[in-house]
Amino acid sequence: MSGVTMMQSLLVQLILTSFVFLSSVNNVNAGITSIFIRKEWPSVDIPLDNEVFAVPTGYNSPQQVHITQGDYDGNAVIISWVTADEPGSSKVQYGTSEKKYEFTAEGKMTNYTFYKYNSGYIHHVLVDGLEYDTKYYYKIGSGDSAREFWFQTPPEISLDVSYKFGIIGDLGQTYNSLSTLEHYMQSGAQTVLFVGDLAYADRYQYNDIGIRWDSWGRFVERSTAYQPWIWSAGNHEIEYMPYMDEVVPFKSYLHRHPTPHLACKSSSPMWYASRRASAHIIVLSSYSPFVKYTPQWEWLREELKRVDREKTPWLIVLMHVPIYNSNEAHFMEGESMRAVFEEWFIHYKVDVIFAGHVHAYERSYRISNVRYNVSSGERYPVPDKSAPVYITVGDGGNQEGLAGRFRDPQPEYSAFREASYGHSTLEIRNRSHAFYHWNRNDDGKKVATDSFVLHNQYWSNNLRRRKLKKQHLRSVLGRLASY
Repeated sequence: MSGVTMMQSLLVQLILTSFVFLSSVNNVNAGITSIFIRKEWPSVDIPLDNEVFAVPTGYNSPQQVHITQGDYDGNAVIISWVTADEPGSSKVQYGTSEKKYEFTAEGKMTNYTFYKYNSGYIHHVLVDGLEYDTKYYYKIGSGDSAREFWFQTPPEISLDVSYKFGIIGDLGQTYNSLSTLEHYMQSGAQTVLFVGDLAYADRYQYNDIGIRWDSWGRFVERSTAYQPWIWSAGNHEIEYMPYMDEVVPFKSYLHRHPTPHLACKSSSPMWYASRRASAHIIVLSSYSPFVKYTPQWEWLREELKRVDREKTPWLIVLMHVPIYNSNEAHFMEGESMRAVFEEWFIHYKVDVIFAGHVHAYERSYRISNVRYNVSSGERYPVPDKSAPVYITVGDGGNQEGLAGRFRDPQPEYSAFREASYGHSTLEIRNRSHAFYHWNRNDDGKKVATDSFVLHNQYWSNNLRRRKLKKQHLRSVLGRLASY
């Protein structure tokens, strides 16, 4: 057999295998409860004097640097940082050549108090009008204390553009958190979809809460300064603490982590949407009102109408509390949001929904429970090819430890579940296929444990588009051959 013929045969087998994966995702079969048990590092926060929390040298040197998408379409970023000694300048110098900064953007500074803790000076600068698919270098601070970083803008929005997302949740600042973060940084992903519960500072009291927000900002800077993290908030960001006279929810989070909510006509930074490469990403707030007629409900109804699958074929939703969860931890806490939004998720053919909250990993089949109501209908979730895949990735490594008690027997809708620390990646290849991996942090080694080919709900299931898929099949084969 010639080399060319053998290659063609292997590619055909790969395509056939992907359809087998599609079948396994769409149909409810016996799920897997992993019995893997690893000796984890203690679920305690890393001491503050550890080098992972080191304060940059120099007077008033910028620290806790992080960037997020700054607009609706991906050609802007919001760059944020903290100065500890004095306000300094809220200015970003940037350009496309290292140490040659052709442009300048200015932003604003804010700060806040929490009990008797006084935050540093928090700077937020919108850098817009950027070129797509371009590496930018940027400089913040001044004099000997200035610091320099870089980031890469996404490709222009397009049907078949490839892009790789990382998914992390419930991270915290333990040694397990560090393992997750370091493994993620080896993944080659370009943007993090973060599903809530950042610093776990609320596990502390009084001034230590603010101090642990600062340490977490320095802890994640090794990634957040160089690529966008798309933020969503969890219960550990609420920080409702009347015993300290702190009763404004999300106070620390909202001062530190801006979002591009105004660009998508959202009335709150807690829920918003952005388009990046070939994905339309919707961020929901599990801890803000979402029932009918509330601002979040009204906004999501209109945002889903704006989704154009001819431009951004992939529709991804982020939330903190999982809608489907078979762990004893937080069991059925997402039921109220499921009752409100599940029909919309099915109608608009959402591809995948990522959540956190439960400190374990779980993936569902495509199922729904929309036929159920309080007086009649199906009592249990049923297979539904129009439904999203639900994935819980609340296993970042925080100090509360793993949620190791799954309900028995495993529900039919649950495809795979395991109580281990890790992160996920979603690599979009074209309009119809994406490669998904969950990576377990196995004693210091990144281990791919759960993986499958995710088929796009809009382009894979619409018969009218089958011919278009055939027309670009050669392009698909060409990309696969490059592996």
